[in-house]
Amino acid sequence: MTIEQRFLQKAIEDKNYVSFSHENKSYKKIKPLKIEENILHSDSGKFELTKLSRVQILRDRF
Repeated sequence: MTIEQRFLQKAIEDKNYVSFSHENKSYKKIKPLKIEENILHSDSGKFELTKLSRVQILRDRF
């Protein structure tokens, strides 16, 4: 498990929003729901963890 995956897992547990880039497209204030088989499931779709960059855990909670 990479450091980014650990941060995302902690964000899921704490119910924090996240922001990141995926395939040169920026996503802001996304609700992460779960991680399984190297895929992040969120309220706005599924994202491959290997293609994520600039992951930020936001202070806002849902």
